[in-house]
Amino acid sequence: MQAAPPVPAPARVRRLPRWVAPVAGVVVGVALYVAFRGKSVLPHDDDATLFHWLNDARDWVDANRNSNPIFLYVVNYLRLGAAEVFALIQGALVALGWPGLVGLAAGLGWLAGGWRIALVSLVGFAGLGVLGFWEASVETLALTLSAVVLSLLFGIPLGIWAGRSPRVRRIVTPVLDVMQIMPTFSYLSPMVLLFLIGPASSTIATMIYAMPPAIRITALAIERVSGVTVEASESLGATRWQTLRKVRLPLALNTIMLGVNQTIAAALSMVPLTALIAAPGLGEDLIRALARVNVGAALVPGIAIVLIAIVLDRMTRAAAQRRDGGTRAQAVRWGGFAVLTAAGLALTPVLAQEFPEQWQVQIVRPINDVADWIEAHWYTFTGFLNDTVAYGFLNPLQDVLTSAPWWLVTAAVLVFAWRVSGLAAGLVAAACLLGVAALGLWEHGMQTLTMVLVGAVMTIAAGLALGVAAARSRWFSAVLRPLLDAAQTMPSFSYLLPAVALFGNGRFTAITAAFIYAVPVVARVVEDGLRAVPGTVMEAARSAGSTDRQLLWKVQLPMARGSLLLAANQGIVMTLAMVVIGALVGAGALGYDVVAGFAQQEDYGKGLAAGVALVLLGVMLDRITQGANGRRSPHKKRNA
Repeated sequence: MQAAPPVPAPARVRRLPRWVAPVAGVVVGVALYVAFRGKSVLPHDDDATLFHWLNDARDWVDANRNSNPIFLYVVNYLRLGAAEVFALIQGALVALGWPGLVGLAAGLGWLAGGWRIALVSLVGFAGLGVLGFWEASVETLALTLSAVVLSLLFGIPLGIWAGRSPRVRRIVTPVLDVMQIMPTFSYLSPMVLLFLIGPASSTIATMIYAMPPAIRITALAIERVSGVTVEASESLGATRWQTLRKVRLPLALNTIMLGVNQTIAAALSMVPLTALIAAPGLGEDLIRALARVNVGAALVPGIAIVLIAIVLDRMTRAAAQRRDGGTRAQAVRWGGFAVLTAAGLALTPVLAQEFPEQWQVQIVRPINDVADWIEAHWYTFTGFLNDTVAYGFLNPLQDVLTSAPWWLVTAAVLVFAWRVSGLAAGLVAAACLLGVAALGLWEHGMQTLTMVLVGAVMTIAAGLALGVAAARSRWFSAVLRPLLDAAQTMPSFSYLLPAVALFGNGRFTAITAAFIYAVPVVARVVEDGLRAVPGTVMEAARSAGSTDRQLLWKVQLPMARGSLLLAANQGIVMTLAMVVIGALVGAGALGYDVVAGFAQQEDYGKGLAAGVALVLLGVMLDRITQGANGRRSPHKKRNA
């Protein structure tokens, strides 16, 4: 019997190189831009119909504030409630006097973490008076605590609910994403519309901004409680409420305290900005210094905010990490708290109610002298850098985005986001751009996007370099970490004045402030991601003969891909937030529209629409970078 002829192997289909599709897409995009340049553009129109409609809506709200049931029985009561919380906390802090408040801070520090935290708290709060900003610092502290109390009052129960219910978690997650993506400016216009200006609107705006960390971390803490422990409690006959109160919450308490820590940090970053809507405190001093371009007068209240942030951060972190040491340790903690607090309260009637002026140290003039020297001697370099970035990057990119047809920019973003992050992210990104166009703010939106892209590239490059260096060198990390801590706790306003002194008013000033503001977060996430690469993998690569350079490029960076994309995401979102604030120093674009909405009644509608446009740009950029984190790497795709 004759054997069957062998079946020929199927012809191997040759695939095009991976670079062909992107290059072809770029060529097509450039060709379309050349062909349609200057056509189907959407120039800015301050007299857009939507802006007038929003102004009419504001007028209706003002006319019906004291007659409409929604305002009478909901909005007005929320405003009065927030104002009452602030008044009670501020009254209590002022009644303590400066010795009582310093003693209470030291006592709480002792209770949270022992004598070291007590010393940090005592020195930090006393430093507020030494800097000459005691009264303003107390007002800022009162606003912060008011917002934090309300954030935790609503955030922790919602976080517990989300931690126990996957359905609730799916509902609240996109809402929390938008709340955290929103630039801080975007919160202010709606707050003014609903709650007017003053401490109440400031407290509510800060509460909304600071609530997401409380919800997210509480939900994570509840979700991570061991299921075996919960089942054991329920098998002994405990009800769901008893299991929550006696099992879940005690086991999750330390993690929930970290959520409190992050809520306080978020509130402190927002409170100074609410000075734009007539909130009292250190933000007022920052605004005045910004108007006078006084670097020292802006830096000193910024230092005061840093001191408050350090004290509250150390307290809550120590409380989160604390372990019960038995009855004796608890007695020592509570005894120290009682002694320090009583000592401070006892000194209040003896010492002056206000911090003694002779104990204050004036450092504004020395700071201004240094700033003047830098401005005089670095002018050649700073002018060159400013012009290079403006004429080499900002102007060409802005010209492309504003002269290209709106449909071409939208299609390009759709294709790019689809390739990087998937179809869903691409559709969301395109929908966000269409929303900006529908708001009548396309041109200003593209101007803002230009500054964000240039600033984000600078930020990510510098943060990546610093993070890699810190991950590869322990001593460099030890030197860098306190600098990053200080940079992260400084209020965003404080970065504008040094940038103005160096570069004058303009777009590059806003980009420089955004660079300083966002680089610490990028560097820290990159460092943590590289350090998380397993040591066994590193040793295996070294034993195979890899050099340090090969180890970085072929092992650490690919394995830390998720952290690198998270760093890029945070860098872009934070750059957007800071670039918008740069409107206060002449950056223009959407940020200027928002500020104009506060300053001029006839521009309120434009300012409110600009706030929405900023949210859309933030969501677009966030979806692209977050979606990329969920995609498989090219290396994994080839090996799949």
